[in-house]
Amino acid sequence: MEFLMTTTPVSAVTHSAAERKQHALCGPSIQVDPGFPYYQGRTPASIAEEIRVNGYRSVHYFVTNENNVNRELIEAFHNAGLAVWALVLGNGSYSVTGFPEDWPAWQMKLLKERPNDGFYLFSPFSEKYVAWKKQALAHLIESFPFDGIEVAEPYFPEWNGIESGNYGDVGPLAEAAFSKFYGLPMPNFADPKHAYYYKKQPDLYGKWQTFRVDAVNNFLNELINGRGGVREARPGLLVATCSLAIDAGPGSVSLLREYQGMDAAKMISAVHPDIHVLQTHWPDWGKPESVLPGNYPLKYQPFVEQIRSRHPSLPLGIQADIGSGIQMTKSRTWLNTFIQTTQQIGYSTWTAYEYHLGGYIYEEVPIAKEAKWTDSHTIRVTFHKRIKEVSAKQPNSFVIGHQGKSFPVPPNQIRVDGNCVYLKTRQLLKGNIYLTIRNVQDTPELWLYHKDQMANTILPDTRIPVEPYSSGNTPLH
Repeated sequence: MEFLMTTTPVSAVTHSAAERKQHALCGPSIQVDPGFPYYQGRTPASIAEEIRVNGYRSVHYFVTNENNVNRELIEAFHNAGLAVWALVLGNGSYSVTGFPEDWPAWQMKLLKERPNDGFYLFSPFSEKYVAWKKQALAHLIESFPFDGIEVAEPYFPEWNGIESGNYGDVGPLAEAAFSKFYGLPMPNFADPKHAYYYKKQPDLYGKWQTFRVDAVNNFLNELINGRGGVREARPGLLVATCSLAIDAGPGSVSLLREYQGMDAAKMISAVHPDIHVLQTHWPDWGKPESVLPGNYPLKYQPFVEQIRSRHPSLPLGIQADIGSGIQMTKSRTWLNTFIQTTQQIGYSTWTAYEYHLGGYIYEEVPIAKEAKWTDSHTIRVTFHKRIKEVSAKQPNSFVIGHQGKSFPVPPNQIRVDGNCVYLKTRQLLKGNIYLTIRNVQDTPELWLYHKDQMANTILPDTRIPVEPYSSGNTPLH
């Protein structure tokens, strides 16, 4: 089954910045977090090839810490013809390595203490955090050749957070900022008997909601457009803003504004991005596909309409989650329905978290997508997923067919790099050549889930033609 029904892989050559800009704004995209084991022990070029042969035009490189970025991987994506977004988080970080010593003072305070889940929430009311984040992003895009920057998750926690206790920022930074701006006390959210309990003070609570919306948007505006910010550091760099979307009934748009300070139309007006992305909220993405159909973006039309009422021509994208949890992993069929739906609605692009977490990784046998000469003695076979080295080096795993004769490739002439296999030959073979492939398996030990699953094996006697040699072929190894 083809991964993308209407898209063929981009050519594996370095594209101009203008071509990559078009790829960044239009067509299929995917999020990649290179920290996962699936991406370790292989070259950056093989990672880029795997993304390319699956039909993607751009990558959202998940930057979990601005101090830890792989330049070679960005360059490999470019060499494969892919645009690369720096995907950074606005409201916190999974790592504080290399942060200033006073970073604990930046943190939000919630109604109840957060569990130690490895994520640090930072307050947009912390002037030191905002200044540090702005400098960090400016340094990031000055130091690395990203094509664009996307600030995801700039919102406050959390959906239905007052009831759950996972609601903030309600700490001294927020309280001081609200009092300074309005000359009023911050609403109380814990004690129904309190004079300023939010349900007793609708006007005060309304101001508080607007205050939070403005805080999110001012924070983003400062990062992108402020003095010393992203656009000053890299004029012309693509910018994407992100906001949440959820199917929670007819009041979804207003509830997200109330709960988490999300107002997409106002955000766009403040930041002036090149594209805006609707991020699927966790109450939706956490559902199994039996509950969340692939056409669920149809339910997000109120968010699209709110944006279109003020920004009718801005390109829009949408992000799904295809495998963060084992019970909600989405299949290829589900993903194809999602893709078709986004195209029908008119989204410019779509993306998903995270490439190697989709159900296709667990369910599909390896598929040989391309075979071509990289030089006069080497054939590269590119699979659509990472493969197990020992399986590729079995006797008769790769047999060259030429002029009616068969030539098994000896195991010691086979090298595996991620999803790419390199076959050494004694000489360049001219004319029609094909490969017969057997035994090749994928890599359950490198998956996030289902590590004890039996490996998927390529269909018996798979045949693929070898593209004729061209001196313009560029080896990846």
